[in-house]
Amino acid sequence: MPSKTISRRKFIHGLGLGVSACALPLPVLAGGPLPHGAMLLGARPQDAVLMDAKKGQVELRGKGLGKTDIWGYGGKVPGPILRVKQGEELKVRFNNSLDQGSTIHWHGIRIDNKMDGVAGLTQEAVSPGESFDYHFTVPDAGTYWYHPHNRTWEQMARGLYGLLIVEESEPIAVDHDLALAFDDWQMKPDGQLEEESFGRIGERAHGGRIGNMMTVNGNSDMQVDVKSGDRARVRICNTANARILELRVEGCAVHVVALDGQPVEPREPEALDLIISPSQRVDLILDMDGAPGGKAVISEVSDMRLPLVRFDLHPTEKSRSKLLPPFAKLADNPLLALDRVKPLEVKLDMTGGAMGGMSSAIYKGKELSVRELVREAGMIWAFNGVAGMPEKPWFSAKKGQTVEIEMINNTSFSHAMHMHGHHMSEVSRVRQTRAGLKTINTRPDWRDTVLVNRGEAVKVAFVADNPGKWMFHCHMLEHQAGGMSTWFEVA
Repeated sequence: MPSKTISRRKFIHGLGLGVSACALPLPVLAGGPLPHGAMLLGARPQDAVLMDAKKGQVELRGKGLGKTDIWGYGGKVPGPILRVKQGEELKVRFNNSLDQGSTIHWHGIRIDNKMDGVAGLTQEAVSPGESFDYHFTVPDAGTYWYHPHNRTWEQMARGLYGLLIVEESEPIAVDHDLALAFDDWQMKPDGQLEEESFGRIGERAHGGRIGNMMTVNGNSDMQVDVKSGDRARVRICNTANARILELRVEGCAVHVVALDGQPVEPREPEALDLIISPSQRVDLILDMDGAPGGKAVISEVSDMRLPLVRFDLHPTEKSRSKLLPPFAKLADNPLLALDRVKPLEVKLDMTGGAMGGMSSAIYKGKELSVRELVREAGMIWAFNGVAGMPEKPWFSAKKGQTVEIEMINNTSFSHAMHMHGHHMSEVSRVRQTRAGLKTINTRPDWRDTVLVNRGEAVKVAFVADNPGKWMFHCHMLEHQAGGMSTWFEVA
């Protein structure tokens, strides 16, 4: 079993020495039929996208260092970027060319429930050789993504994911618009994925599947050419199964402008802004204020300083004599305001995992000991004493009702709690310390995923305005597979 922490020497060896300079595929601008996975910016509703989940081979470790067997949309990692304008309809024909059932979940989009892509809740898994048509309107501008929701812990770890960009109604004045999918991989010395570890109880019971190699857009070292004076919008998405990213941006002026697709007042990033849990996104504005010939770098620093994206400034040219004026706030998306007077109040008590002290939980209506849970179902976590998806909803809300959820982490690990079909705002955060309870400063930013650290009680609120059955789960995918999933309904 690979160690959860790795030495700098092993990490760099795993990355390889190749340098790759590419970004996600750009939208097609020419007329005529759409190629596989392409989507016209501002496409007409009848224009459709073909998404084929299939096996492929890619050079994750760098050019010339051999190819790795993956699963990907179009056989590539990540899948094609999809770009569409706010308020337009997106149509996707999903073909499953794998040997497992699969779906596509449109992460963060406030979508029609029947299009949410959750196997066993909103649709049946699409069988091998079969197809499914997704079609929905995108109400919110911002940075979103897509991935399977069947055996997610395996299929995403094999490479099945891609980014969905919803453009604002009014174009944003930037010189570069970059979408970056950060991921990690458990690799064997021969450059292949460590398939033996998929579903392993050790990963489920601890922090989740943490890789020994990192990539951005499938590259072990990414380089972008810019000029002094340029302004770049950089959309960062954490697509890893379980790794919590801690990023550092150096060599340029930085402002946070959106979180999980939802605009915020532009601000210089504090430490928490660049701690990005699995499935979370952050949009940054980078102003290249360095002299020609310089560089700016995005590094991952949670374990060691690992440069992953390098912006090389042209050696002599400038794009403008002085920087652009401060970036104005993006237009708000049409989210309903919270009604805090008479909310529906519910609790989510998280238990289980290694060193968690959970003795038993309900699974499929029957109480089982932890040993029985592991042996019979691979379960090791519970929400409110229930492991895995229950038959009855966690709670039911009326359409338009404000709901407050108090999430209490009684485990030894952090959890990235993701809500489908809605966005939630943090109300309060309290942490258990040796000196007692400590109140942590919160921001009321809208998120679809909220990180709840060990020993914390976090209260969030949302407006239940999207009818249907919606999943709520930990996006540390091994935790979800090990029992941390439930659902609620909006009447």
